[in-house]
Amino acid sequence: MAASIESLLTEIASVQDPVEELQSLKTALLSIPISALRDAVSGQRLDVIFSLLNSNSREQVELCVDILERILMALSPVHLAHNYRAELQGGLKHNNDAVKILALTQIGRMVENPDAVTEILSNDGLLCAIIQSIGAEKMSVAKQAIQSLSKLCQSKPGLDKLFQSDLLKTIKDVMAIDDLVRYRIYELVVEVSSFSPISFGYCVNSGLVLQLLGELTGDDVLIRVTAAEMVTNLAQSQHGRQFLARQGIMDKISNMIKGADTDPFSSFYLPGFVKFFGNVAIMDSPQQVCETYPAFQNKVFEMVLDPDPAMTGVGLDTLGLLGTSVEGKQVLQKTGEKIKAVLVRMSQLASTGATELRVRSLEAISQLLKLEPEQQTEDLLALTESWFKLLSKEPMDMIHKISTQPFPELHCSALCIFTTIASQPWGQRLMMSTPGFMEFVLDRSTSHTKDAKDAKFELVGALINSSSATEILGSQNCLRLKTYLREGPYYVTAVAAVGTEGAN
Repeated sequence: MAASIESLLTEIASVQDPVEELQSLKTALLSIPISALRDAVSGQRLDVIFSLLNSNSREQVELCVDILERILMALSPVHLAHNYRAELQGGLKHNNDAVKILALTQIGRMVENPDAVTEILSNDGLLCAIIQSIGAEKMSVAKQAIQSLSKLCQSKPGLDKLFQSDLLKTIKDVMAIDDLVRYRIYELVVEVSSFSPISFGYCVNSGLVLQLLGELTGDDVLIRVTAAEMVTNLAQSQHGRQFLARQGIMDKISNMIKGADTDPFSSFYLPGFVKFFGNVAIMDSPQQVCETYPAFQNKVFEMVLDPDPAMTGVGLDTLGLLGTSVEGKQVLQKTGEKIKAVLVRMSQLASTGATELRVRSLEAISQLLKLEPEQQTEDLLALTESWFKLLSKEPMDMIHKISTQPFPELHCSALCIFTTIASQPWGQRLMMSTPGFMEFVLDRSTSHTKDAKDAKFELVGALINSSSATEILGSQNCLRLKTYLREGPYYVTAVAAVGTEGAN
């Protein structure tokens, strides 16, 4: 097979219009398993294929990309670094995006290899070309470049090269292209910052993190929106959150939330700021964040009650996020009438809102009511039961009605609430006192899609696996639930066919 590839490469080099020969080579390469391809091609020179990339023929270039993609993936990163570094660097300047992505993908492989990466680190021209690729018009090219540089920064030599050499000037020059490219660079910086306190230190010392934070309070509202997303990602790490607190960013965002009512453009950036605090609260301490920045908690309640669906949706999501932890539930319970008003609003949205808001409301309700077995103290069970009863005069009937509507996402979200309360004794007692509920649980015909069948199966599992199941549900119901569980989510009862003309 190596001989036939060699002869095809020779043939390609000898003809003026090699499209047909390139197609034959592509077919031959696809017929060889990737595991066997390395031996077949490792001795071959691919100069002819690389040279054919310099063509105005789109078909020819695409064939060359397909061929190189197949061959280069079979070769080791070290082999690529020693033999094709210059060709790949040239590919970054090509006018065809597929060639750029091919080159960046292979460079990404080299960067991940400890023996090959030294070849990259010693080549400033190649690194400059990768950085400049972040400014490419096509986002897929920029993403691949960001990914390669991100991998490079997972080692100290890579961090030194990118942030403590002349390449930092190249980065800043690329940032100056336009707003979009500047935020691609911020994306890289935020990702590298998340690796460790050391990598974060490099990013801070480069001045790029502080530049990003400056955008957060700038005059351009749309830039502020994007900056809020970036800073939220920066806050995913503990060292990132500590830095933001030291820089007074938390206070600045809190003050902007306070002043949102008087800013006609606040609807643009407010959701991002609320998401920011929601993420910080769930990673650190809901109580600490809500007590230190009361403007955040008040705004979440306001957003749920807001008639603007965009605001309502973010409010619901954030409320659900806060309610995932026991501490978050306790913080919300302390608000008294506020949480009651919000639960009533969530019930209304779940019953009569637009489909997307109905689903988000149901999901938030499920998060607020959820308790793990070890969290089921007397006080917390009383809390979740009181919240459930605030949803409606007949909350079981309300959720059941939603589950019977012909929208799969609503059906599954409603079942999810039943699953959430199914592990709690008060939930089981409510189910047993609701006429026909156990028949609904065991009736497979009410769930038509795979997701719905899986959701029903989870509900059955939550009921039967609860420590109070036998006592509350009774042995007969437990037996039926165990049978359902044993048969699996997709069980179909076999129906014998009845012949009308008798057997032959």
